[in-house]
This record gives sequence, C-alpha cells and structure tokens, in this order.
Amino acid sequence: MNVAFFMSVEHNPKYIHHADPVDTSLIREGVFGLEDGMVSTLGAVTGIATATQDYFTVILAGCVVISVESIAMAVGSYLSSKSEKEIDERMLFEEKQEIAKFPQEEREELYEMYVQEEWPKELAHNMADAASANPKIMLQEMAYRELQIIPDNLERPLHNAVIMGISYVIGGSIPLIPYLFSRDISFILPISIGFTLVALFGLGALTTKFSKRSWWKAGLEMFALASAAAFIGYAVGQGIDKVFGLG
Repeated sequence: MNVAFFMSVEHNPKYIHHADPVDTSLIREGVFGLEDGMVSTLGAVTGIATATQDYFTVILAGCVVISVESIAMAVGSYLSSKSEKEIDERMLFEEKQEIAKFPQEEREELYEMYVQEEWPKELAHNMADAASANPKIMLQEMAYRELQIIPDNLERPLHNAVIMGISYVIGGSIPLIPYLFSRDISFILPISIGFTLVALFGLGALTTKFSKRSWWKAGLEMFALASAAAFIGYAVGQGIDKVFGLG
C-alpha cells in the first residue's frame, strides 16, 4: 500500500484530535478553578454587600474568600490527584508482577479481551502473541484494556494543584474588580454581578473551542449557574439584614 497516499490525505481542520495535543488536566483544573472562583466569590460578596452595605467589609470578605478557598481548592486538587495516581501506580505494579509470574495466563486474558472487542480470532491470537513477547507492550495493553489506565498519562498532582490555585485566584478576583472603581455599594453591586455573569458566559463559550459544543448553550449554562449563586447570595444578605439590621 502506498504510504505517500496516507501522508497526502487532508484532514478536517475542525477536528481537535488533528491539532496539537490538548492538556486535558489543564483545561479541567483551569475551568473548574475559574468557574468556582467566580461563582463562590460572587455569591459571598453579593450576600455581604447586600447585608452590610459596607465597602471595607465587602473587600475584606472577598479577599478572605479568595485566599482561603484558593488554597483549599489547590490542596484538594493535589490530594485527590495524588490518591488517584498512587492507586493507578499500585495497579500497574501488580499487573507488572502478574505478567512476570503468570505470562501464559496473562496472554490468554489479553487474547480473550481482543475477542470480546470483536477482533478476528486468528488476528487476536497473533496480536496477543506479539504483545506477550514484549513485557513493556504487554503492560501497556493490559493497563489500557483491563485497568483502563494509560501508563504514560498518569495524574500530575503538583501541576494540577498549581493550575487550580491560580485559576481560582483569577476567577475570584473578577467579582471584586468593579469595587476598585467605586465605594458606592448600591451602585457597584449590580455592576459586579453583571461583570461576573458576562465573564462566566465568556468562559463557557471559550470551552467550546475544545468540546465543539454550541458556544451560546455552554455560555448560558455558566450564566445560569452564576445567576443562581448571585440570587442566593442576595437573598441571604437581605434576610440577614432584615433579621439583624446590619445595613
């Protein structure tokens, strides 16, 4: 078969798997951190601003929320990623031991998995033989097909934690930015809400660059989530103000 033919085939440029490799953990942690930072801070700041009408209290509360939550989210991301990585590494270690101690049984197991995937039996037999002849390939095949693990793509705890923490700080700062331009709470509060909602809509739309979803649907999804947070924060703030008369 002509190799040059395959090299000359044009691919659809809109298909993301033909583009440069995408760091899915970067997208996952980044979007999570940005979204959670905006929504959490917006809800907290809106509630406190509504209840107290005090500029210093709003800024202080926003900074505290961002500082504490960014660290908590980063630590949570690190620990969860580390736990997942350790479990995967242990499973890979055990699989490697089984391949070394029971090569024939593992070869038969791989053959059965190929057959279950509807590979022709003769081809499945040849593939299992070829894989079992190379311990590295055998481990990769068993890891992928039996354990659903890609050995070269394990979690990166520190990397995930840094992305999560930085993303949360950036996202959490967005609801506070309007407060830098005015101390009039009644004036700046709706601007903060609107500014954050627009930012969240933009974040949702931006994610469709990789998912290829409808950009406006993804944007509205984020918009609705933030609107709910702002409404809850406002309602709680109003309730506290009426009960304790803080405003």
